[in-house]
This record gives sequence, structure tokens and C-alpha cells, in this order.
Amino acid sequence: MDTWLIAFLFVGSQFSYSFGYDGSGYSAYGDDEDSYSHRYRGVPWCAPIKVKHGQVSCRTPRGEYYKNVMGTRCKIHCKKGYEMQGSPEVVCMATKQWSGNYACREIRCTKLTMPANGGYKCSDGSYYNSRCEYFCSPGYTLKGERTVTCMSNKAWTTGQTACVDVQPPVIKCPSVKEKTAEPGKLTVRVTWDTPEGKDTADGILTDVILKGKPPGTHFPGGDHKISYTVYDRAGNKASCRFSVRVRVRRCNPLSPPDNGYMKCDSDGDNYGATCEFTCTGGYELQGSAARVCQYGMSWSGTETSCSPMNINVGVRSAAALLDQFYEKRRLLIISAPTAANHYYRFQMTNLQHAQCGLDLRHVTVVELVGIYPAQIGRIRHRLIPPGLALQIRLLLQISNNNYNMVLIDKQGVDKMRYTFPITSAELFTTIDTFPMRKEEMVLQEQAGHTCQP
Repeated sequence: MDTWLIAFLFVGSQFSYSFGYDGSGYSAYGDDEDSYSHRYRGVPWCAPIKVKHGQVSCRTPRGEYYKNVMGTRCKIHCKKGYEMQGSPEVVCMATKQWSGNYACREIRCTKLTMPANGGYKCSDGSYYNSRCEYFCSPGYTLKGERTVTCMSNKAWTTGQTACVDVQPPVIKCPSVKEKTAEPGKLTVRVTWDTPEGKDTADGILTDVILKGKPPGTHFPGGDHKISYTVYDRAGNKASCRFSVRVRVRRCNPLSPPDNGYMKCDSDGDNYGATCEFTCTGGYELQGSAARVCQYGMSWSGTETSCSPMNINVGVRSAAALLDQFYEKRRLLIISAPTAANHYYRFQMTNLQHAQCGLDLRHVTVVELVGIYPAQIGRIRHRLIPPGLALQIRLLLQISNNNYNMVLIDKQGVDKMRYTFPITSAELFTTIDTFPMRKEEMVLQEQAGHTCQP
């Protein structure tokens, strides 16, 4: 072995020191730096490296035991969750200073964006490994990741989070309404308070849609469905429904009497409706001329019927006989000196085939045939006494010696006189021009009264 090597080992054994490494740099134990400088004057010596939250690995130029002599190169490594601030590698220079600054700073992620209509709470702010939990305002639902964590790459764990409005609004409709129509009415005005919807999130509604009649309008009888639908700003909707029930009280429908007419107001059989009855010419009204549908859904008065006129030929004067037809029947008085009169026979034959048309026009035929005291009067099958027949001729100024025909209206007005026979068609055309007859024609058309050919 060489002599210089033996001497070095000897010296080293005489000046042995103990050093330790703690992860924050090297530090001497036993002697301080001044003692070392005293013994090794002229050897540059940097302050020991101390790195909080990091580790240091150093390499000396000649493999010296001491890791902070001049020329020592040290690499700094930060613990997990920390990052290097400054130089990751430094060199001990002749100035006894390290070549750069260094530090391990805790990793920090970018600040999270506050979700609209919500927020978040974190265990350690935005620092590494901090766990943040999102929450939403009342009425909103969390969509996406509920929690995120700050990772070592300064990014939060992936995932998008938002607070969305998925809950429908709340709306409550009024209860079922039932109304009864007033007398003579077929509809009822129904009102209610428009229901107010409420949004569970931001309280804002965009649309309110009504399906059905609006409040304050008139509803006919029956059940009517009403619905309201509300929408919030997120497009969620809610609906409510209710019914409006309108009752129209009704009596059993009435029918017109045989040989008569019925005219009703309102709807004909509803509460308050009035029905009036009239009979055709030659018939007299029996029972109530008018009946009213009452609240209890029964008709007032008694049943109505039309009975044939009971013509009294035993009266003392022609005026009394004619008054029985006033406003009921028209009179067609046919006078001839004898039953063999050609005009008379032609006229009666023609009228026999037109009996339906006569009845439809409320015409009663009165025959006066012969010369007093042998004259005969007849109203259909009822005979008129000779004296009364004479009075009729005298009252109407009808000649005994010639053929005559007189048409008298329902008001007792002498409308037409003929000295020769006419056809039933000509007679009916004349009668149909009378004002009262026009009203009758409307009623007969409504009732379906016609003569079949």
C-alpha cells in the first residue's frame, strides 16, 4: 500500500465526524461550521439545504462526504401535493451561496366556478386533495358530479355540475261548481278566482294557459271541463282541472192539443217557460190557455184540449148567431132561391171536394135555400129555423131571388160578395191574402198541418 494512502486513513481516523440527513438538507452534528472552517480553511462551504415538504439529493464533485462543499450539485424533490417554486437544482458556489432559490409550495387548483342557483363547500379550499361538495338552492336539482377533488396536476376531478330546475310548478284549481239556471234562462254566469301557480325554484312563471270558457261567461246546461296549465322558465309545467256543472230544471215536454196549437217561450220545457195554447177554427179551448214550468218541474194549470164548437142555432137574432164565430171561424154564406138553382148546385159540388182546404182556412159554410116561410137554413148538419135564416138575409142584405155568396172574415167584416159560383182555388187564394190568415199559415206550417192531395 502506498505511503500517502496510509497517512490519509490515519488522519481520517483521528478526525472523524458524524453527520445526518433529514429530508430538508444536510446538517452537522458534533461540531459547527466555524470549527470545520478552522480545520479546513479556504474550503467554500454553503449553508445546509432545508426544504419544507420536500427531499434533497446532492452530489459532490469529488465524492466528498459533506454535501454542501463548493461544487456540490443538489436536486430538490417536492412531496406529493406540493410543487417546486424556483430552481429544482442548485449548485454550491465559491461565494458560499447556492445558485438559486427553492421552495415546495402546496399545489392549488383554480377556483371553482359557483353554479347558478347553488354553491359548494370545500374541506381545504382549492388546495391539493381538497374535497368540494356542490349543493343547490331549494327547487333545483343537482345534475352532474356531486363532489370534486383537487388533483396533483392542479385540475379538479372531471365532471360538470349544474343546478337545474326539474320540479314542476304548483297550481291548485277551485272546487267543482254547480249552478242552477234562473227562471226562463238556459245559461248561468259562472265566476271563480283564477288559480295562481307557484314555481318551486325562482318563483317565476312564463305562461298560464286556460282550456275552456273563462270565468264570468255564461255556461249552458251540462258539465263543462276547465283546466289551467302553467309553465316555469325551465319549461316545466303543471296542470289542474275542475268542472262547472250547470243545471237547467225542466218539466216533462208538453204537446199541442189535437186541433190546436202550442207556442212556448224560452226553451219550451225549462223552469220558467210559458206555453200558450190556441185552437183551430171551429174548436173551443178546454183547460188552461197558458201553463208555466215551475221550480218543482211540474206544469201549472190543467191539461189543455180543443173541443168542437157547440153552435147554438136556438138564439133569437142573426147577430147572436154570427157572434159565436167571432175570431174563431170565417163564414161563407151561400144563398139561393131554390135547391135546383144551377149556380148553387155547382158551388156546393165544388166545395164538397175541398173540405180539407176549408177546414185548414177555418171556413164554415152556411146555406140559405128557398124563400120564407119555406126557406131552409143549415150549418153542416144543424138546421137553422126559417125565422133566423130570414134575419141573416136581412142583416147581410142578401136577395131572396138570386144566387149570392158572401165571405165574412173572423172579425165579422164583409170581405167579398159573389153573384156567380167560383172555384175553391179562387176562394182559397182570396182568403190567403188576409193578414190574420198569414199568421195562421206560419203556425200551421210549424205544426205540420197540411192538406194531402
